[in-house]
Amino acid sequence: MKVVFNHPTGNANVKAILQGLFKAGYLSSFHTSIATYPSNIFGNFSKHKVFSEFKRRQFMSDMQTITIMYPFIELGRIVSLKTGLKFLTKHETGFFSIDRAYQYIDRKVANYIRDHKSIHAVYAYEDGALETFKIAKNMGIKCIYDLPIAYWETSRKLMMEEAERLPNWANTLKGGILDSEKKLARKSEELELADMVVTPGSFVKNSLPQWASKKNIIVSPFGSPINNCNINILVESSEKIANKKLRILFVGSMGQRKGLADLFTAINLLNNPNIELVVMGSLQESLNFYKTECKYFLYEPGRSHQDVLELMRSCDVFCLPSIVEGRALVMQEAMSQGLPLIITPNTGGEDLIIEGKTGFLIPIRSPEIIAEKLQWFLDNKTSIPEMAIHAMEHAKNYTWEKYSDTIINAIKLN
Repeated sequence: MKVVFNHPTGNANVKAILQGLFKAGYLSSFHTSIATYPSNIFGNFSKHKVFSEFKRRQFMSDMQTITIMYPFIELGRIVSLKTGLKFLTKHETGFFSIDRAYQYIDRKVANYIRDHKSIHAVYAYEDGALETFKIAKNMGIKCIYDLPIAYWETSRKLMMEEAERLPNWANTLKGGILDSEKKLARKSEELELADMVVTPGSFVKNSLPQWASKKNIIVSPFGSPINNCNINILVESSEKIANKKLRILFVGSMGQRKGLADLFTAINLLNNPNIELVVMGSLQESLNFYKTECKYFLYEPGRSHQDVLELMRSCDVFCLPSIVEGRALVMQEAMSQGLPLIITPNTGGEDLIIEGKTGFLIPIRSPEIIAEKLQWFLDNKTSIPEMAIHAMEHAKNYTWEKYSDTIINAIKLN
């Protein structure tokens, strides 16, 4: 089995599949924009603070010889963002937009497989698969399509409803309601060409159109970070928890796709000085906009992964009332640090909830129920350490090895 793998950036789930394919001996080549290895130019640049972003692009050093990079568009995008030239990264139309980065590499990979006849499968992601799949189909190569978020028809419907329900927050929905007909048609064609569809949870699987149900659809949940924290510390902290404010944490892009408006409404409904809401994420509007929506929250800017985990350990409960997700990895990160959850099924993490033990599952668009659950935690602070233990233990059931093994075994069998 020889698999050509294409992803423009690389994140935790991408790296997990890459490592699994490589260790199984199936990875023929990996195509990306920037890959950092100890001995390459990006590895040397990453040692300097100004280029520290390249550290996020680190991959297994053994993969360096089969990694093919196309850095032009991505480097332009990074420079444009750092220098404030936003018009160059404008959604879809900017010369260095993320859409261009995906499509640029897609065309490069399509040309690559045209010249390499011994490939058995191509593995590509939404928005970056169309040209690759077209060539692969003509050559009889299997097309594996990774769909990390709900299918566009479901996503667009939900977000258009949000724009109408909460017009003040419409601008925070960004690409979900701004995608052109051309981009949406591209997504549909990618799915049509796919032989296998990889999804991270039931929400994404159920979002697929009926005509795609006959395809080979794989559900494989993401893995959780390993936490070596002493559980006894959590148990001993019950008395301290009873005498301090309840710290609620939200992490994610600060828009209504993540349900932040509903969480703000819940906080306003409670109007309780014993609750402290901590919001960490990227601003989609000015900070002043958020402060007019909810006066009482602490804003935390983005930071390194380890620092995010440290922030999580300083909080008591994690709340993510998302309207549309794939499977928000941050939920399992929070659980691994001992935080019970308040989440919607649309986060893709319904299986993470053991009701009343690891947290609570709530409907979308339900600030009153969010407020009710927050009040429950406020009234039952001494139950939080035990729930923290349940959350940590449940998170351990999800590993990156299981994630990649499920996908790779499906590829082998089909």
